[in-house]
Amino acid sequence: MDLRDYLRILRRNWISIVGLTLIGVLIGGLASILAKPTYTAETQLFVAIQSSGSVQELQQGNTFSQARVQSYVKTVASPIVLQPVVDSLGLPETSDQLAEKVKASTDLNTVLITVSVTDASPVQSAAIAQAVASSLVKAVDNLEKPKGGGTSPVSLSIIKPATAPTAPSAPNTKLNLIVGLVAGLALGLGVAFFRTTLDSRIRGEADLRQVTDAPILGGIAFDQDATRKPLLTQVPAQSNRAESFRQLRTNLQFANVSGHAKTVLVTSSLPGEGKSTTATNLSIALAQAGQTVCLIDADLRRPMVNEYLGLDRNAGLTTALVGAADVNDLLEPWGEDNLYVLTSGQIPPNPSELLGSNEMKNLISRLEQAFDTVVIDAPPLLPVTDAAVLSQHVGGVVVVVGTQKLRQHDLEKTLSSLSMVGATLLGIVMNRLPVRGPDAYAYSYYGQSDDAGGKSESRHHRKPSPGGYSGDDFEKALESAASFPKARPTGTFPSSPSDRAH
Repeated sequence: MDLRDYLRILRRNWISIVGLTLIGVLIGGLASILAKPTYTAETQLFVAIQSSGSVQELQQGNTFSQARVQSYVKTVASPIVLQPVVDSLGLPETSDQLAEKVKASTDLNTVLITVSVTDASPVQSAAIAQAVASSLVKAVDNLEKPKGGGTSPVSLSIIKPATAPTAPSAPNTKLNLIVGLVAGLALGLGVAFFRTTLDSRIRGEADLRQVTDAPILGGIAFDQDATRKPLLTQVPAQSNRAESFRQLRTNLQFANVSGHAKTVLVTSSLPGEGKSTTATNLSIALAQAGQTVCLIDADLRRPMVNEYLGLDRNAGLTTALVGAADVNDLLEPWGEDNLYVLTSGQIPPNPSELLGSNEMKNLISRLEQAFDTVVIDAPPLLPVTDAAVLSQHVGGVVVVVGTQKLRQHDLEKTLSSLSMVGATLLGIVMNRLPVRGPDAYAYSYYGQSDDAGGKSESRHHRKPSPGGYSGDDFEKALESAASFPKARPTGTFPSSPSDRAH
């Protein structure tokens, strides 16, 4: 990971990072408010050695004092010092319990001892500190007294009497807030990186590049209005959605610069990624550029093209594949350009067999001779094998990736499936890109951005009965479809962009 990856993680998770940081600060503040205040009083003692006053004896005495100071510091917490304090002040605690409130320390190369006492009462803390200092003076005098009698060579004197503190020593509100901030920030960053490790969804180009180096043919920004207006003809010509599909059309032409891929299969990994609206709008964009285009709805499990374009699917692709009608009689013109649509027809019980048949191969070859471009809306690759089977009959495949939904391992499986059948991958279309944030839609030109309607595809799906039609029902449906009146172009297929039928 480089710096940009780290910055992207921070931008994606900034809300949780800020939220946890604020929670940490709040906890630190609450801890300060709820904590019972305590007060610390201090007193200081000086350790001296009795000597005759010569320089040599003073130096030796100072060295001796420094060596003994460490022992006196440890003596402060012993019962020999604290028990007299408990008795004299009448404290309701033992010497061991009092030792938890008392601390003694000394600085290196000094003969000063600092005694501090912490208590809930400022007056009590000062009284205990003063009593501990006095008790230490007596204890050291007794301990250092010669066995043969006489006075102790070591004397301790109180040079700083204890006074009642005016402000509590705890809680330290500033410190608690800083600790809460640091802890919350650390937790937020940890959660952000942990979520990133676990979350394998494809959110933008950076995530896509971890899976494949295939060219990105286009990016469609998310817009909830696309559920009501999925077609680019339903939005202004200068809108971002219209521009996105014109960009897709241009990039697809560059990807197919040799012109070998006259038939383009549009599919996705999973349902609901926006493949049907992408195939439909791509066909419209190609037709607007003057090409003769045939759009085939080959999703024989959940056909959607007819709903988007307002067409009937009683007769269509399945009708032609079983020989119930000629494909020329099944094509329906749509719009004012050279766009013809072959709807799915009745849902068969054996979609994979029909799409992989020689009849399907021959139908595609026939349409390629009549149209400049044939666009096929195929089922998603992972749930069923239809698209993989069909990809062997086409010139190239375009995979629609629904960002914020599809996971990297699913796309890996999809691309692996296409590779195993020898399909030609023309590129990727990233659908439902966010309009803000680190993975924001990067193809904006004119105004409010739109999306390809990935939601509308899943929202309008009409789930067929398990297995589609039974064999008998399907035959009856085909017989009915063969006699169903269709609006279609007169004559044979258009052979050039100039052969328009409006």
